Amino acid sequence: MISIRIQNLTKRFGTTVALRNLDLVIEPGELFFLLGPSGCGKTTLLRSMAGFYIPEEGGIFFGAEDVTKLEPHKRNTGMMFQSYALWPHMTVAENVAFGLEERKVRRDEIRRRVAEALVSVRMDAYAARKPNQLSGGQQQRVALARALVIRPRCLLLDEPLSNLDAKLRLEMRTEIRRVCKEFKLTTVYVTHDQKEALSISDRMAILEGGNILQVGSPREVYRRPKRKTVAHFIGEADFIAGRVLGAEGEFTVVETDIGRFYGVLGDPAVKPAIGAAVTLSVRPECWALGREARSLNTVRGRIGDAVYLGEVAQYDFVSGGQTLKIYELNPRFLGNADEGDLFASVEPQDVVVLLA
Repeated sequence: MISIRIQNLTKRFGTTVALRNLDLVIEPGELFFLLGPSGCGKTTLLRSMAGFYIPEEGGIFFGAEDVTKLEPHKRNTGMMFQSYALWPHMTVAENVAFGLEERKVRRDEIRRRVAEALVSVRMDAYAARKPNQLSGGQQQRVALARALVIRPRCLLLDEPLSNLDAKLRLEMRTEIRRVCKEFKLTTVYVTHDQKEALSISDRMAILEGGNILQVGSPREVYRRPKRKTVAHFIGEADFIAGRVLGAEGEFTVVETDIGRFYGVLGDPAVKPAIGAAVTLSVRPECWALGREARSLNTVRGRIGDAVYLGEVAQYDFVSGGQTLKIYELNPRFLGNADEGDLFASVEPQDVVVLLA
């Protein structure tokens, strides 16, 4: 296992700055995700780690080794692309063996390692088939085996599940995590799919405009976004504008057009002044609906549009001039839009105060 250290990395394409002075440390054996909207720099960062792009400034280190300008084939990384890039004229076993043959590995060693790699991804029964005889999920497993068979120092995945249907994506999420942990691989995984990142990553980085906005565990990033951009990109959130009244213990008190809220700072290192404009972020599932008001963080309103999804209902809750999105598990109030006002409440720990 190795660590990956990115130090003051800058990459430009003409006049466009794709990465801006990035600093990042990925721990040995970590399954680390890079997320962000299209054009944010996540694929550029991954390809810089692989050696396909050489940065203008900064460095990339695999453990103690500076690989910033090292050629891709000398870095010994396993790379998986969106398209899988399997040779159509080769069998599954021949595709997996290709990287070893290029490295001039002995034939008996190639056979042994190919067999082991196919067993690890549960494709040993398909060794003699051609790629066009496989399903999308099976092709993805072959691409994974091909990346693993060279015994890479790290595994780099560029949206590997984007071509699969929803059911296969769910299956392969778990499979990729199992294989990475079994082989104790430091893995960097690019995706725009929030659910993939939240379900299997150890940590993640959110990028925007070539900058890293936040790094943390899935729970940290989801529960305590430091910026509105992060809260908006990871999951869904209600955003409520307000101004800081002060602090009471661990909570910041904010006055809004729909009421007074107590909340926690998204970034505890940055404390807004009294009177500062801020934005409150509340996840839709954190609201609780009832017929009586609670003492803190309660707004009064009515259910507007509602969508029933079986185990959960999604409401547009209209309070004053604002519409809040509220998710109710095991719905009780669906169909009660004409029964008068309800109260929506949220715990202070679930209200995140962000600088506006």
